[in-house]
Amino acid sequence: MTTTSTARVALVTGGSGGIGTAVSRRLAAAGMSVVVHYAGRAEQAEGVVKEISAAGGSALALPGDVAEPEQMSELFDTVEQRFGGIDVVVNTAGIMLLAPVAEMSLEDFDRMHRVNVRGTFVVSQLAARRLRSGGALINFSTSVTRIRQPTYAAYAATKGAVEAMTLILARELRGRDVTVNAVAPGPTATPLFLDGKSGQLIEQLAKAAPLERIGTPDDIAESVAFLAGPGGRWVNGQVLYANGGIA
Repeated sequence: MTTTSTARVALVTGGSGGIGTAVSRRLAAAGMSVVVHYAGRAEQAEGVVKEISAAGGSALALPGDVAEPEQMSELFDTVEQRFGGIDVVVNTAGIMLLAPVAEMSLEDFDRMHRVNVRGTFVVSQLAARRLRSGGALINFSTSVTRIRQPTYAAYAATKGAVEAMTLILARELRGRDVTVNAVAPGPTATPLFLDGKSGQLIEQLAKAAPLERIGTPDDIAESVAFLAGPGGRWVNGQVLYANGGIA
């Protein structure tokens, strides 16, 4: 059943994760109906939906493998049937596996490319075909493409690919009134980033930024909300480095 509403509709891939959860909450707070996508974290995604609903917002949790076009096409179909269309797509879904180039396994390299590159491509392709006029696609890169931190080469390579497709897609959508940008967070206090790092290393990374702290998921969500909202309509084909000045 289609729900008729004047609210903008946002799909957040990886919406059950740290940054994805913050983005889902922030877009809901801006008055958007939010679809919280998840791959294997149904309980967490439903928790985000309950939180948004309790605050008076509209949200729905839906599963799918971002790298599988049939699953994501069905997800887009469900969103359109439920809400009448899609205005904003935010690709936060991703994985990060670290090792020096000399030691990185090709299995891990391929896993990251499947989710980070193929997954972003699949969802971006659907967004390019289906976003309504006035819409926004926001992909996720990383500030490591500038910081050049050892052990991050394979991960940064996937995000370099994301940046390339994002900047080109923005130009391919000429005349559609759809913006396409990427957000590139710096060190951010999420389980994905903190896992396996010592307190000393985290403190060193915090001191590296002129603001002398680690970013928070809410910091990144504010950047996404800007690009997804009316204030970001003249920003297109750009990479926004949300990193506190670390690079």
